[in-house]
Amino acid sequence: MTAHPLRLDHLVISARTLDEGTQYVADTLGVAPAGGGAHPLMRTHNRLLNLWGGVYLEVLAIDPQAAALDNAPTDGSAPRPRLFALDDPATHARLENGPYLSHWVARVERPKHLPTWQAQYPQRIPPVVPMTRGDFTWRLTVPDDGAFPAWQGVGDGVLPSLIQWDTTKHPSTSLPETEISLKALKGEHPQADTVAAHLRWLGAAHLIELQHTEGAPALVAEFETPNGLRTLK
Repeated sequence: MTAHPLRLDHLVISARTLDEGTQYVADTLGVAPAGGGAHPLMRTHNRLLNLWGGVYLEVLAIDPQAAALDNAPTDGSAPRPRLFALDDPATHARLENGPYLSHWVARVERPKHLPTWQAQYPQRIPPVVPMTRGDFTWRLTVPDDGAFPAWQGVGDGVLPSLIQWDTTKHPSTSLPETEISLKALKGEHPQADTVAAHLRWLGAAHLIELQHTEGAPALVAEFETPNGLRTLK
């Protein structure tokens, strides 16, 4: 386990459109995500929902206003793949059935420096990409092919991406308060032992309840809301 255990930063709902993802969250939790903005580098955009304890929920979708860049990059080079497997045909096929909880992101707190940590263990931690949205700047681990982070070929969204904020202000501090708190984050994976070993190495095993499954990898998040227990998956 790393000397500096990680914190949960945010959960990711992938959606074909922000409206679809927003409606899914609103129907389930009783509050609609709002705000957010565009990520120019990744050609995506989001809406956010505050949760108790400095954690938030992100609805993420391909930004249609930036999609034209896929076929006409300004510098003559191909644009980099979008993060969180949003360009993967398998993701597109799954999104035809509706938005879903696709991923989670763990926060690396200072004094640990995420780029230095990644440079020490490039086989374990994907490249660190500087990103911006409005006044927020941060560094996020993103594989060059845009896939989910993996260890020994295993990941599928159940292993977290890592984030380090460059600004002292965190998105949760600027979002409207809600009465919603995350009760449990659960993961299922057919190679749960491999996933668990890497989570322990990262210092993130305490953030997720992991179980073995014979089926497809999956994430489930349980929330306490004013209307009782609710689940996103």
